Amino acid sequence: MASFEQHIHDKPTTFISKYIFSFDHKVIGKQYLWYGIFFLLVGGLMALLIRWTLAFPGHAMPIVGHLLFPATNGVVPPDSYAMLFTMHGTIMIFFAITPILIGAFGNFCIPLMIGARDMVFPSLNMMSFWVAVVSGLLLLAGLITPLGAAAGGWTSYPTLSTLLGSPGVGQTLWTMSIFVLGISSLMGAVNYITTIIVLRAPGMGYFDMPLTIWGVWMTSILNAIFIPVLGAGCLLLIFDRVFGTTFFLAGATATQGGGDPLLFQHVFWIFGHPEVYILILPGWGIVSDLLSFFARKPAFGAKATAMCMVSITVLSTVVYGHHMFTTQMSPLLTQTFMTLTMTISIPSAIFFVNWLGTLWKGSIRFTSPMLFSIGVIFVFGLGGLTGLYLATVTTDLYLHDTYFVVGHFHYTMAASVLLAGFAGIYFWMPKMFGVLMNEFWGKVHFWLSFLGLNGVFMGMMLAGYGGMHRRLYDPFVYEFLQKLIPVNTFITYSSLLMGGAQVIFVINFIYSIVKNKKVEDNPWEVGTLEWTIPSPAPHYNFKEIPVVKCGPHELGNPALKDRDFQYQTEELVRG
Repeated sequence: MASFEQHIHDKPTTFISKYIFSFDHKVIGKQYLWYGIFFLLVGGLMALLIRWTLAFPGHAMPIVGHLLFPATNGVVPPDSYAMLFTMHGTIMIFFAITPILIGAFGNFCIPLMIGARDMVFPSLNMMSFWVAVVSGLLLLAGLITPLGAAAGGWTSYPTLSTLLGSPGVGQTLWTMSIFVLGISSLMGAVNYITTIIVLRAPGMGYFDMPLTIWGVWMTSILNAIFIPVLGAGCLLLIFDRVFGTTFFLAGATATQGGGDPLLFQHVFWIFGHPEVYILILPGWGIVSDLLSFFARKPAFGAKATAMCMVSITVLSTVVYGHHMFTTQMSPLLTQTFMTLTMTISIPSAIFFVNWLGTLWKGSIRFTSPMLFSIGVIFVFGLGGLTGLYLATVTTDLYLHDTYFVVGHFHYTMAASVLLAGFAGIYFWMPKMFGVLMNEFWGKVHFWLSFLGLNGVFMGMMLAGYGGMHRRLYDPFVYEFLQKLIPVNTFITYSSLLMGGAQVIFVINFIYSIVKNKKVEDNPWEVGTLEWTIPSPAPHYNFKEIPVVKCGPHELGNPALKDRDFQYQTEELVRG
């Protein structure tokens, strides 16, 4: 630990070195945060257009529809609808959630929470962000190509993503964008893993790390292992589209001795299912810490929670086949994948119970970060339980590719990760910017978001159970689905409520920064290392590398007389 000598570097003096090409992990974390919030806005607007089209087929969305689709009097045309759900899924997963949960919180929190002055490879860190920017520009460039952006779904299965299904340049740019983003993520993963291993403060064992760091660490390991798999698939797809190869060409096996669209599905989901945990593990870590901090008691089963993260990381590598039960997979394989998927629910359930144990008999402070953290417990519980139906072969055959899958996926990924991300933003706002966001409007933001997202995603599962297939431009041309029009209308109104709540967040976020009303160094009264230094953190983080003497969740100790929390740099007080 702390085997690398850590120097205090000179503070940058120019605007470019301080805010643009910065080597400071805190500035890079903020850059990722702004990057993610921008794409969250873009992806959210696309979601509203999708929902409006499903609730009111053939009707223009006021103002926005006329601005974006003047040729059709504001009505979203079918080809643009396919582009919208493709880009919405891609943006939300790779360009909003990933930058905020992994890029922003990973960069900002790791050195501060392990007692380091910066990442172990600052130059690589800076490069990883700007490579991500290049990736985002490639993706957005598809929107201005003659045939529009990619429209083959966020998974981009061949044949939809080959030249037969997507002849335009947009799909090629999409594939290149994901490949380039993978390079950025690999840079970050190498940096995160190495930093956590070699730059932990003296005295900080692995189980003395906050659970936030455990989550980012496990995520980085999965990224390092599985992003090259997705990169290989994207590279082969680019070869098929640009150079005329036949890796994923349907029928190529019969005529040329190679090529199969299902090969891409295997490659994609070998990465894609670990990707679910790549995105959720940092959120789980944040929530595990925040529940302890605001229940004012030690995290229940903290070591078990960390080991559950490890177990989930390992098991996530062998369950991908449950996405492919309908692809004529061997029954022996389906049984194996079903069993493994059921097995991964065990550490997830332990996670859930540990969260409830942390809350039990706690002296709970219902702050904005705490409300969002408790919200994660609810939505993750629903997402996990509904996943069991999709892991079971017999029920999945009916539910596969319906809106039930979309609802489950969004509960597990979008809702859990979004709420965890907001919890982190509200909590670390003083450390990032030296200000607190308004608590009243933070709570309004939570309740409107919570009600809106449950209306959206619960409604999706009801529609899917009723037989509504995903990706249909107008499902109601089928008579048996017309009874679901009121459900879809309700979902759309819920999505408008959820979207409106984010306007409150943006105003609160920007107003707090502009108003710049400074707060005390440790407003939440928490003992982890980042709260032992001034807020916002100085460029060098720590004048003296701290020595860790206890764990991160020493709260509510009756032996403490003047406060109910203990810093990690203090000897554990025993009664």
